[in-house]
Amino acid sequence: MDKLRDFLKSWPGRILLMLCLAPLALLGIEGYLQANTDPNQIAQVGEASISLNEYQSAVNARRTEILEELPDASLLNEEVLHEQVLRGLIDRKLLEQQAKKLGMTISDDTINRLLRQEEGFKDESGEFSNERFSNYLRQSGMSKDQLFAVFREQLSLDQLNASIVGTAIYPMQAVDKMIDLQLESRRVWLHRIDWKGYTDKVSVTPAAIKQYYDTHKESLKSQAMVDLDYIELSPATVAVPKVTEEDVQQQYTAYKQSAAGADERELAQILVTGDDAKKKATDIKAQLDKGAKFAAMAKQYSEDPTGQQGGGIGRFNPSVFGKDAGAVEQALQGLKVGEVSAPVKTSFGYQIFTVTKDDGVKVPSLESMREALTAKAAIYKRETAYADKVAAINDLAADGFSMQDIAQQEGLKVITLKNYTKDNNQTKLSQPTVVNKAFDDFTIHDQAVTTGIEIANGTVWVQPNNYRPIETLTLEKATDTIRQTLLQQEATKLAVQQAKAIAKTIKTPADITKQSVAFQALGQVTRQAPQFTDKERGLAFSEAAPKDGVVALVAETETGATIIVADPIQTQTESPISELQKAGTAATIRDILGQDQLQDYLEYLRLIYEVKINDKNMANARGR
Repeated sequence: MDKLRDFLKSWPGRILLMLCLAPLALLGIEGYLQANTDPNQIAQVGEASISLNEYQSAVNARRTEILEELPDASLLNEEVLHEQVLRGLIDRKLLEQQAKKLGMTISDDTINRLLRQEEGFKDESGEFSNERFSNYLRQSGMSKDQLFAVFREQLSLDQLNASIVGTAIYPMQAVDKMIDLQLESRRVWLHRIDWKGYTDKVSVTPAAIKQYYDTHKESLKSQAMVDLDYIELSPATVAVPKVTEEDVQQQYTAYKQSAAGADERELAQILVTGDDAKKKATDIKAQLDKGAKFAAMAKQYSEDPTGQQGGGIGRFNPSVFGKDAGAVEQALQGLKVGEVSAPVKTSFGYQIFTVTKDDGVKVPSLESMREALTAKAAIYKRETAYADKVAAINDLAADGFSMQDIAQQEGLKVITLKNYTKDNNQTKLSQPTVVNKAFDDFTIHDQAVTTGIEIANGTVWVQPNNYRPIETLTLEKATDTIRQTLLQQEATKLAVQQAKAIAKTIKTPADITKQSVAFQALGQVTRQAPQFTDKERGLAFSEAAPKDGVVALVAETETGATIIVADPIQTQTESPISELQKAGTAATIRDILGQDQLQDYLEYLRLIYEVKINDKNMANARGR
């Protein structure tokens, strides 16, 4: 197993894992190879096709991968997931065909040579083992030809990848320059002017609103929205029956079964069967009570094969006795070494037990665990009640009951969210899973109650109504939005004018304190200073300052205008970054540039190989 594990860490092992066990991550592309193709196509890419089975397998694998990283399953955006997987599969088909067209292939001799170098396929003497290789193929469910085909295809893609990504160039001189820029610093004073302070100085006329509307009419769209009714349920709000003594006993039995390995007592048994089994067991027990040796009696009377060895059955394991485990446990309770139990009726017959060895480890008594068992029983009952309630509401939703009817029957409150939007949703139910269900075509058309949607703290059911699709706003509906936009634009112009007027009067650090507005002294800062917005960060080092003076810079921002006053730029004489770190930085940048080149190349391939997507099959695959 260790050698197999090492093999899976090697290049052929990783290839096989990627192709056979998980979504293929090739250059940021998620794909998934399938040996068998489904006649129902999702897409045709040049001469290759993407089957429904291939697509669904890739989606499921990618979904599983993402859910392992997400704290809340409702945060998964199914629309984005499907789009990314489809694009990944198409990208892979494009690259596969181009690699074949360019003659990029790997010979059997090369694959054989690489496989023979793998430690996982070598025997104890270090030689390639055909037996280990054959065992691996059997475990993988692949023939040698299939394995070679998989490797050849992947290595051909690697060749094409290297020829695209590997050509990216980012010289060390550029790295040095970039590092030098990051090492620059200067003293900075900052003042921001809010456009809202100038709104009383501007006005927006109806003519200006009309002109803006006529110019931007096509971009003035309403949002898709519904009025959303919903009910929610969480484990904490479910009514739970009180914990009974039977519940506690069940938890104790379950505990003993799970902790059976903690009971170190070793047992022997005598088994008798037949119509007179009860009488025979009673007679045997009487003889044992009078001093008969248990092992001798087992050899003479036990009908179990263990009788010939004195009846020894090892440690007690409740699972062996199934539904009779409780009766056996009761008979064994408190038995010490050499003591004999009363006859116990089980599905095997009548059994008599004795303890042959006891290392002293005992299962705690019920009373000593009562508090913990009661708490566990309460949790179990709550989880069960919650699951039952979720199932009951799902059944009502499936039967076509309205939200109001379901709420009334289940004792829940209907909550309504007015103007629930598909995009930029900021409500309590902004999770992508909920939004997608609320705007599902079927749900909207039938105004149906969805099945339960799991969110972080429970489950919700939603019912959309009053659907308003995206549409171009009328002048009347767009007026308020346009007025606000124009008001901000005009007020921002005044803020910028004021900022420029102030900046003109600042030539030295002493001038800063003479202004009617207060500047914030940030001290010596670098380009990474957290006090800056992105726009301000670029402005702060955009111009040099006179040797004994300062430079005052102005920029329009989202909130109005910013004035940045800065003295001459200083650069550290020694870089804290080693040559090795510089080389690593250059390599990282080259990889990023290479990925950009790859995306450009994929766009080029889309011009060469026609891509057709079967929208109907795609909709079916997405459950629409």
